[in-house]
Amino acid sequence: MDNIFQYAFMQRAFVVAAIIAVIAPCIGVSIVLKRLSAIGDATSHSALAGIAFGLLLGINPILGAVMFSIFAVIGIEVFRKSFGKYSEIATVVVMSAGIGLTAVLSGFITNGSTNINSFLFGSIVAITDFELYLTIGLGIAVIITSILLYKELFFVTFDEEAAKLAGVPVGGINLVLMLLTAVTVSVASRIVGALMISSLLVIPVAAAMMIAKSYKQTIWWSIAFAEFFTVAGLFISYYLDLRPGGTIVLLGVVFLIVIMACTSKRRR
Repeated sequence: MDNIFQYAFMQRAFVVAAIIAVIAPCIGVSIVLKRLSAIGDATSHSALAGIAFGLLLGINPILGAVMFSIFAVIGIEVFRKSFGKYSEIATVVVMSAGIGLTAVLSGFITNGSTNINSFLFGSIVAITDFELYLTIGLGIAVIITSILLYKELFFVTFDEEAAKLAGVPVGGINLVLMLLTAVTVSVASRIVGALMISSLLVIPVAAAMMIAKSYKQTIWWSIAFAEFFTVAGLFISYYLDLRPGGTIVLLGVVFLIVIMACTSKRRR
């Protein structure tokens, strides 16, 4: 069995995966607890449109994904305010727009199907040095922002009305949360795949909620589970020649089912 770390592309893949496994749960906890899990799907489909846009213009697709994802989350926030108590409609509208744009833009790309497929389902061999450095930079920005706004995110996650009374700028914090989600989805699309990144936002958090006893514990357990899913998934995908994104997600689902079974027995 060859040494997996003798290849530069695998070294890049593990660094990127480790960063994504930290930032995805950090954002995912607030997204899940606010019952906004579908935003990950809407953003990822918009990221796909950005990827197609980047390939069409000849720029790095990740930059296109970041740009389109930011437009998407801003659009979701605008539509949420317009629809009021039917705010979930906003997610569907933006997701539909993302799918439509992807279909239209991809039709103009010549000889780009392989590149698009690598973003759909993830690829461990396609990560460039630029994408590595971009992921590191954006990942650090997400982590620092999450730490600095920890209390505000906590307030807004559980009770927006109480947060307003406490002087927390709820609208601004929600927008920051959406922007962090956009960045996370964009940088993760290369290795996990745009169609599956929302799973990495939700599944580790769902597993952590089964055993954690506080908000902070949920974050730490989510990060631990996400690191396990991504690292183990990369090893399995490399040695069995599987798609990394699908392997990571399936491993997470199996692990979640095991935790659910164990916790249900304990409650009995």
